[in-house]
Amino acid sequence: MRKYLLSLFFAFSMVTLYAQELQVETKTGNPSRIINDGFIELNVTGGTPPYTYKWSSQETPLTSNRAEGLVEGLPYSVVITDSNGNSATIEKTVEAEAITEHFNGTFQPIVDKMGAILFWDPFAAMGIYDPVVYADVKNVGTPGWTAEVEDVYTLKEWKVSNGEHVNKGDLIAIISSEKEGEIEAYSDANGKIDHLVEEGETIFDYQNTQDLIESGAHYFAQIEYDDPVVLTHPNGDPQTNDIPFIVVWLIFGAAFFTVRMGFINIRGFKHSLDLAKGKYDDPDAPGSITHFQALSTAVSATVGLGNIAGVAVAVSLGGAGATLWMIVAGLIGMSSKFVECTLGVKYRFINSEGRIFGGPMNYLRYGLEKRNMRSLGKFLAAFFAILGIGASFGGGNMFQANQSFEILSGQFPLLEGNGFWFGLILAILVGVVIIGGISSIAKVTSKVVPFMAAVYVLGALTVIIINIDNLGPALTAIWDGAFSPSALKGGVIGVLIVGFQRAAFSNEAGVGSAAIAHSAAKTNNPPSEGFVALLEPFIDTVVVCTLTALVLIFTGMHEVEGIGGAQLTSDAFASVISWFPYVLALAVFLFAFSTMISWSYYGMRSWTYLFGKSKKTELLYKVFFLIFVVIGASVSLGAVLNFSDMMILAMSFPNIIGLYIMSGEVREDLREYFRKMKAGELFQKPEKAKAS
Repeated sequence: MRKYLLSLFFAFSMVTLYAQELQVETKTGNPSRIINDGFIELNVTGGTPPYTYKWSSQETPLTSNRAEGLVEGLPYSVVITDSNGNSATIEKTVEAEAITEHFNGTFQPIVDKMGAILFWDPFAAMGIYDPVVYADVKNVGTPGWTAEVEDVYTLKEWKVSNGEHVNKGDLIAIISSEKEGEIEAYSDANGKIDHLVEEGETIFDYQNTQDLIESGAHYFAQIEYDDPVVLTHPNGDPQTNDIPFIVVWLIFGAAFFTVRMGFINIRGFKHSLDLAKGKYDDPDAPGSITHFQALSTAVSATVGLGNIAGVAVAVSLGGAGATLWMIVAGLIGMSSKFVECTLGVKYRFINSEGRIFGGPMNYLRYGLEKRNMRSLGKFLAAFFAILGIGASFGGGNMFQANQSFEILSGQFPLLEGNGFWFGLILAILVGVVIIGGISSIAKVTSKVVPFMAAVYVLGALTVIIINIDNLGPALTAIWDGAFSPSALKGGVIGVLIVGFQRAAFSNEAGVGSAAIAHSAAKTNNPPSEGFVALLEPFIDTVVVCTLTALVLIFTGMHEVEGIGGAQLTSDAFASVISWFPYVLALAVFLFAFSTMISWSYYGMRSWTYLFGKSKKTELLYKVFFLIFVVIGASVSLGAVLNFSDMMILAMSFPNIIGLYIMSGEVREDLREYFRKMKAGELFQKPEKAKAS
């Protein structure tokens, strides 16, 4: 009997143990040859439901047994836990099949490693601040509200008193909707409630422009949490407001050069305009292009998709307040451009055929050699050239071709599925221009850039003028959002970093690329080209990026969630001018085209620095460049494009090190330039005689 009872107890224990163990069946899928569309699905039995799923993919909710949008070829892990705390860990990989998926999966770890360096947060690492985002209050919004809704909501009746403690799920108010009738609103947090709207008052009116622009106009209450709550990603990882090292590197450099050069971005602005207008153009000066052509070439490389899509992303993430910090970053970035382009001209080399070789490769090598830093100079110059070639093929070429095709095919369905032919035609157009060298590039950009900028600026101003009544609320939203944003927008630090990051990524001040174009300018005085160059961040960031942000804010589109960057900007224009998305698509194409031809020159100068200055090596580079145009438009190479795009930012490392070392030399050259200007020793075109 005893033996029988022991056997029964053992069997019962085994059944109980088996029931507690989690049994997991996995299914992986790769639905198409398109990258990043893999999935992993789990079927869990045993234990005690419900189960939670902690995925390594941050976008997959804790309640989901299926992770989608996964990179093929990379391992993903998930920890499954039942209600009793029993857990099991699974790691699976969606197998890559198409060659593009293999490329993407191979490069993703490299991108992650580069990102770990470029976007490393030194302040958090040193314990100076806690990057984790906490929320003190929960904003309670009108149920069913969206940014596109056309309805009027009124607070009919409060069900709880102001200052009363409420629990999650409590009925707190009755809201009246013109379209939906009465709506019950429930608390979605535990804490003390604060009434933002009195009974009988309107919460949100779609016809009220202030409601359309004000961030969070649909909130009618706030709940002060019993304890601060950590904001998390869908998979449960805490959200963080990191201060990326690359942004600190670029912005600190810009601030340093602004002070070092005596705020040249402000006191030299008028003279910059005179130079760009040709007032000081000396036809006999060494060089091959005018000041304006050099400016157009450099601007064409920076004004592009970042000004349209990137700004929309920044304003979506950081709110209207990101606009102010974007402008500040653009203004101080003008000083970085001044320093690097002055050195670009000073250390350029013009051979017997009149061909010009200049840019960071020259001033890093020979400028530092002059200071007995020959080894450091050679290393930094070669490092910069390698990054420059990679950046020209990727961020300055494939990325532009890929995104311009995506945007154009969205507006013109006939293009869908014809990426190869689009890329081939684009490569022919680019080839016609770049085979002719810098003079040909400068002639095209000096016509395309003013045209495309005028089209975009006029379109933006039209939207703003039509909505001019929104000026007051828009400025208030920008100011309040810059200094007192909600935790959901990342607080002041989060908004500031988003704005600075967008500006730094857009105008490339400190990257050194523009110095390559400006080194070809006709001038006897290197600082003159620095003055012209400082206009670039002003045009790119202070004007174009700000106009994009204002269009989004004036139309209320900055409150829209779930729409991509370029599409959000397009929708904002379409809300006022129905046909403008077609014009915007054309502008995007021109932006991409001009960026490619400018970056072809930057890449070629990096190429010739490493492989020799013969015409054969130049032709070989141009052939490679045109092949990459076709590849970029034909396939999606997600991580490959991100990797090569990051190379543009990485160029700032060797460049800014050199700029710091040589900033004193530039300051002395600037003093001598001002002396010549005051003494009337600079060449000036004679003024045309006025008609009598």
